[in-house]
Amino acid sequence: MSKFDAIRPFYDSEVNNALKSSLNHPILKAMMSFTFPNDENETWKEKLSNTHSIRDFQCNFIYKSIQKVLEKSSDGLYTSGFEKLKPNTAYLFISNHRDIILDTSLLNVALFDHGLTMTASAIGDNLIQKDFFHTLSKLNRNFLVQRALLPRDLLESSKKLSEYISQMLLHENRSVWIAQREGRTKDGNDATQSGVLKMLSMGSNEKNIMNYFKTLKIVPVSLSYEYDPTDVLKLPQLLAQAKQEIYIKDKNEDFTTLLSGIMGQKKRIHISIGDVLESEIDQISSSESNPNKQIQLLTQKIDDSILRSYKLWPTNFIAYDLLYKTNQFEAQYSQDEKQLFQRRLEMRIDDNFLQLKDGFLAMYANPVVNKLKYDDSRV
Repeated sequence: MSKFDAIRPFYDSEVNNALKSSLNHPILKAMMSFTFPNDENETWKEKLSNTHSIRDFQCNFIYKSIQKVLEKSSDGLYTSGFEKLKPNTAYLFISNHRDIILDTSLLNVALFDHGLTMTASAIGDNLIQKDFFHTLSKLNRNFLVQRALLPRDLLESSKKLSEYISQMLLHENRSVWIAQREGRTKDGNDATQSGVLKMLSMGSNEKNIMNYFKTLKIVPVSLSYEYDPTDVLKLPQLLAQAKQEIYIKDKNEDFTTLLSGIMGQKKRIHISIGDVLESEIDQISSSESNPNKQIQLLTQKIDDSILRSYKLWPTNFIAYDLLYKTNQFEAQYSQDEKQLFQRRLEMRIDDNFLQLKDGFLAMYANPVVNKLKYDDSRV
């Protein structure tokens, strides 16, 4: 057995058997009926039965499923910065994280459209407890981040994960997507956790950790949704945090959030690709020798890139003006857009819950607040 068997996706040699064993699963049938509404069941079953690689599964099925999701629940996917990337080159994409499934799926759609290497993508094992979802994640080149471990097991799991990411990037020429933090951003404040970089550093044998980070070709990615399809689902956790209470997830919460993210209305979506962090890493190496401080500085560089390139939509400006009771950004939206956003707010939150309303508005307004911190940013 490989040391990575517990976390890796399928090998291509395992794909066909996995697909054949799932052909009659009701969720797969629902997916295929949604993606290929004019096909008989036997048509897509035959296509799946003749699929023998992850790439073929992603290109012929997952790609088309995401295109159908975009058609049904958005006003289009927009991109910028992909011209900076080179074909047949592996990158470590570190991204803000707003949606469980779509963040990485949309990035792969954009990479495929630009003729670039698609990613292997990290996913928390808490999201794939059911056998079918575990199988589907491995078919879609997801690798597992093991959650809820005892402290004595956490270090070993992190080391294994970092080694696997290193193997994919440096030896298999496979790009990797990983979120900048554990769990999705709930309040609109995108911030990289230094623990993510510390985990990545475990895959290195080099004394100078910045040299290792440079070989990984780190690319910050900024994703923004005009409407967050799971906005109201994030509010209970924010309210609990505001009250300094422990938030306990409902048993089916992750699944509900997953479905809402896929099918909920998103309007426009934007993915921005930042520069490969090379000169920035050189600067850190020359100015700081303490590894912990180096990681803190690199964390800030990633945040700077993500926040600067974050695409602000009318909803962000509307929420800012409503939350702070100003007309500062009224030139950035129409009255129709404002009324539509206010109607969305009223439909989701009762007038009696002022704290929830403020939390809802802050979720959309905070990207504006964060971008205003950069003097060179034009909101």
